[in-house]
Amino acid sequence: MSRLQLSLACGDYDLLQPLLHGEVRPEGVDLLVVRLPSPERHWRMLRHEEFDVCELSLASYLVDRDRTDRFTAIPVFPHRRFRHGYIFVRTDGPVRKPGDLRGCRVGLRTFQNTAGLWVRGILQHDYGLDLRTVQWVAQDEEDLPLDLAPRGIRLERVPPGGNVDRMLVDGELDAVIYPEVLPSYRRGDPAVCRLFENYPEVEKAYFRRTGIFPIMHTVVVRTALLERHPWVATNLLRAFEASKRECIRRLQDPRRVSLAWFLPALEEERRILGPDPWAYGLEPNRHTLEVAAQYAHEQGLTSRRLEVTALFAPSTLDQPPQFVE
Repeated sequence: MSRLQLSLACGDYDLLQPLLHGEVRPEGVDLLVVRLPSPERHWRMLRHEEFDVCELSLASYLVDRDRTDRFTAIPVFPHRRFRHGYIFVRTDGPVRKPGDLRGCRVGLRTFQNTAGLWVRGILQHDYGLDLRTVQWVAQDEEDLPLDLAPRGIRLERVPPGGNVDRMLVDGELDAVIYPEVLPSYRRGDPAVCRLFENYPEVEKAYFRRTGIFPIMHTVVVRTALLERHPWVATNLLRAFEASKRECIRRLQDPRRVSLAWFLPALEEERRILGPDPWAYGLEPNRHTLEVAAQYAHEQGLTSRRLEVTALFAPSTLDQPPQFVE
């Protein structure tokens, strides 16, 4: 049987390198890899369905799955990130603790991105912030259109040519929640600081309390493709898992990473997060996914709280028996 030719759009992560370079190959599949940054990759998949397989924003997938079944995920999560360190405020502004965000103007890249989903959920549930008391200001157009009015959430758009980083520096915003480190903070602008300057300690405490290492992205496949070739889902999952295992094996060699104290950092991560912080599969991630689905519904991204089992190809939710000689 000839191998199936499929396009894969994804980020250039260490966990994916063996797969991207062809050292790991899904059985029966040849992958044409397109390396794209997150905003562009998500937009092109959600707006134009350009790829067969795509690493996609978890929040945007929940929005789309609430409305359609054009994509089906496999339980692969190549990008996770703790998010307490991505809330930026003015150094001389009114916000010194999460509760101070009440009544403030808070910038976002988009309301729909997964970083914002997690931060808003944490602010609401861990710090008691009523999201309806905040004036949200989004810089970019949403990947998919949203109607937040039923949840009482107030959202406006940045005027053309503006950006939330500059607006924070200029005092037009009180805070910004952003997927990456804000350029102003990165270059050392004294007008901007983090809400949680001790964010590593806050994030470790958050994990110890909740068990959540926030999932940013999953991997989706066009549903029409899986209807024709249902075996593709499991074979892709196995390939992503094999790539991850090979990446982690390589990390044991300190020669591969140019950081003086890399191994102690790796050992600390495993002490706190466990032996496989980047676990794939539904069951190790069920709680995290259920919380994300809860937040998406509460924040008006979905019309109902989605059942997480229904998000993934059924064949990827169990393990077939293994032949043992």
